[in-house]
Amino acid sequence: MAVFELMDVALVSDEYGRVTVPLNTNGREAVELPEGTVIGVALTFRTGEEVDGLTFLEERSHEGRVIAENRTVLGGFRAGGPYEIQLPAERLPIGRGCGTYEVTGRIVDPDGRELARERHRFHIVHRGEAALGTRRRHGRSPAATTPVHPGAARPA
Repeated sequence: MAVFELMDVALVSDEYGRVTVPLNTNGREAVELPEGTVIGVALTFRTGEEVDGLTFLEERSHEGRVIAENRTVLGGFRAGGPYEIQLPAERLPIGRGCGTYEVTGRIVDPDGRELARERHRFHIVHRGEAALGTRRRHGRSPAATTPVHPGAARPA
């Protein structure tokens, strides 16, 4: 096992529950989020050896400009896991703050060596426009994705 393995990244909200964000997409798919939602990020990982001084570094970009950089000290961990760390929740932008954001998260050791990196795109939309989740691809209607259960009445 490697020194560090990122197993899961999830968005956590009192309003929407827990939504897992796919790993290793390199930001190819945007996750839609309703404006003003209070959301935290949960990181699940395990370690192959004892590590001290893990730090989570986050960089947020909007319209091609870096708008925020955050540093969160995670601490030291014994070999094993899985461990889950929930980062402090934040309120998403409202109104003019809607749009697409790119977020890159990195976990580094005390020497600055990168142990994990994830990049995601989040599309913040006005409240009435979407639910929390992965953005639909073009050409698919909601009816095409709604399962019909056997024996259920079909729409006319």
